Amino acid sequence: MNTPLPPADELALIDRELGQLDARRLYLLARRDWLLRQPAPLVWGAPAAAAAPGRPTEASAPGAQNLLLTLGAVLLAVAALAFTLISWGSLGIGGRSAVLAVVTAAALVTPAPLLRRGLRSTAESVAAVGLLLTVLDAYALFAVGMPAADADAATAYAAGATAVLAAAWAGYGRALPALRIPLPAALLTAQLPLPLAALASDAGPAELGWALLATAALDLALAASAPARWPARAAWIPAAALGAGALLIGLSESAVAASAADAAAPAALLAAVAALGVAAAWRIPGAWPAATAGGLAAVAALGGTARPELAPGWAVVTHLALALPLLAAVRVTALPEPVRLGLARAGAGIAGLAALWGCAAAVTALTARLRVLDEVWAATTPAAGVPLAQPGVAAPVALLLAAGAARWLSRVLPGRPEPAVMAVALGWGGLFTAPLPLGLPVAAVLAAQLAVTAAAGLLALRSPDRPTAIAAGAVALLGAGNVSLAALDGRAATFAVLGLLGAGCAAGAAYGPAPRWARSGAAALAVGYATALVVALSALTDLAAPWWALPVLAVPAAVTAAGPRLGAQRLAAEAAAGAAGVLALALACGDAPVLALALALAGVVCAGSAVRADRRALGWAAGVLFVAAAWVRLASAGVGTAEAYTLPVTLPALAVGFLRRRRDPAASSWTAYGPGLAVTLLPSLAAAWGDPHWPRPLLLGAAALGLTLAGAHHRLRAPLLLGGGTLAAVALHELAPYVVQVVDALPRWLPPALAGLLLLAVGATYEKRLRDARRLRSALGRLR
Repeated sequence: MNTPLPPADELALIDRELGQLDARRLYLLARRDWLLRQPAPLVWGAPAAAAAPGRPTEASAPGAQNLLLTLGAVLLAVAALAFTLISWGSLGIGGRSAVLAVVTAAALVTPAPLLRRGLRSTAESVAAVGLLLTVLDAYALFAVGMPAADADAATAYAAGATAVLAAAWAGYGRALPALRIPLPAALLTAQLPLPLAALASDAGPAELGWALLATAALDLALAASAPARWPARAAWIPAAALGAGALLIGLSESAVAASAADAAAPAALLAAVAALGVAAAWRIPGAWPAATAGGLAAVAALGGTARPELAPGWAVVTHLALALPLLAAVRVTALPEPVRLGLARAGAGIAGLAALWGCAAAVTALTARLRVLDEVWAATTPAAGVPLAQPGVAAPVALLLAAGAARWLSRVLPGRPEPAVMAVALGWGGLFTAPLPLGLPVAAVLAAQLAVTAAAGLLALRSPDRPTAIAAGAVALLGAGNVSLAALDGRAATFAVLGLLGAGCAAGAAYGPAPRWARSGAAALAVGYATALVVALSALTDLAAPWWALPVLAVPAAVTAAGPRLGAQRLAAEAAAGAAGVLALALACGDAPVLALALALAGVVCAGSAVRADRRALGWAAGVLFVAAAWVRLASAGVGTAEAYTLPVTLPALAVGFLRRRRDPAASSWTAYGPGLAVTLLPSLAAAWGDPHWPRPLLLGAAALGLTLAGAHHRLRAPLLLGGGTLAAVALHELAPYVVQVVDALPRWLPPALAGLLLLAVGATYEKRLRDARRLRSALGRLR
């Protein structure tokens, strides 16, 4: 009995054996690769083996055979065409026709013995040549019997010839069912007789449409009655193409009909297309597009007879009303599924087109209100007239009908959110634009539109379905903006509309059961409308526009004072208040002293908000605003010595920062000393860059040097960086003239060369510089 090895020894043995196996495997693979590259590898003691696998075959034997047979058939066809169409020897057309008849008979008979011998591909090629020869026979017969025929006679002969050829080829294919070419060729040829006959008889578009439809009906009958695996089962493909042609002809003729009598013939064609489409969907599984085309044709047939007697808008409404019953097909279980699906989609498609037309009319009407911006408050009362476009009553009716259909579909298809969203959007569009064409007073129009907007907003707040609520909120926002725009034409209308909308938004923000996003949006809108009201009230006074900024700043001040009492809507309200503050500063930009005052007041608002622990970051904004206010005021007063005004602010600020650091050693130097230092350093630096004399740069540079040294000594980041940055900027200012002189004296090629050398040097020491940068960052991080 073998004594088992210790685990360490056994592991070493296994590793050694695996290494030997890997080495042996690599040797065998290399040897095999060498042998495969030899011209004739041999096996010792055995006869010569077959050559090693070389290039793969690029063409299979069946593929090469089919290619040769196809080329042979093509060449024979070309020869037959040349024989028939081009003069050959002394034979006339009659002699060539006799020769072709003999050759055709031989070509059509030959496939039978070839099939008995199993040569199916050869038989297919010979049969294809035979079919082509029959076409040439038909041409030769025409050339012999009707040499002087006109175009109509030639077209009539082509119609009869294609019918005979289609029947002959179909019989030939039934006689030799193993051949795959004759039946598809017969099917395609059978599409020509009736359209060619219509063209030969100088028929109009309607007659051509009937010819196409009759051919499509024959195709569908063949497809429905053919065995499942018979090639004629594919007859629905040409039937679809011809049916679409008949449908287009019927639609175009119905569209140009000038009277109901003229529309009767296209309506009959469209009705026949509808019947054929529904029948096809009834008999052929999965043919719901045929039912869709049938539904479209039926609506066009019924609506086309009424269209010439109606205004364009009401014609659209009529077609929509005729299409809506098709949607009910989804509930008729007695109909096959393709029929139900196709008819419902036809109704939905027509409803969608009508809704697009109504939306286009509504958009045109609502965008016309932009003309109010050309002259705000052109009238003192709304009765003076807000520019309202007149889309006609038909557009709102179409939108409301489409909205009702979408609402019905949302109840029938509860799992799909699209119908409910469309119902909300279209319903709002119909109700919002309905007052425009009724000739009502403008005040009544605005009141009705405010009611519609309020209803949409209430739906956004109370709907349990999120997509529906979002859609309602979007249209409510759109309606509020449009009504507000229209109200700018009159002063009374402006205050009434803005006040009502602002109050409604405030109520929505306070509505507890509403979703959070809806309440936040309502809160932001309430702040926005409050700002708009303040601007409107300011416009009533005789104050210049820059002075409007001061009352506008009352809005963010009020939001800041409300603070935590706003609850979950606080962030949205504060964001809107920030936008109001930006508007106030923009209004004040036309007057520098007013702008300085507005900046200071904005800083007070931010500082008041920064008192709260969760809004400390606004302290930085307050500091920036205070500094900006000081700069603007100094610049507006024409002060040349800014330090006289900034130093009195800097010293108390530094003292406050020093006391803060004593009470709280963990406080950052930026918080304690940053604002105070920035108040003096930055204005002085800006003044030094425009000062041609030397005292200010010298004094500022000395002060910056002292700050830098103090910051390095006490390891304080704010004095170190602010002082160092200021010192570097002052040094650059002093060196700038000399640098310009040196650059002007240098050759033009030298700066690019120096830049290239610098890039090479930086690239060569990149790793070392990264290490030094990390060390510098670490050192700055240790500062306080």
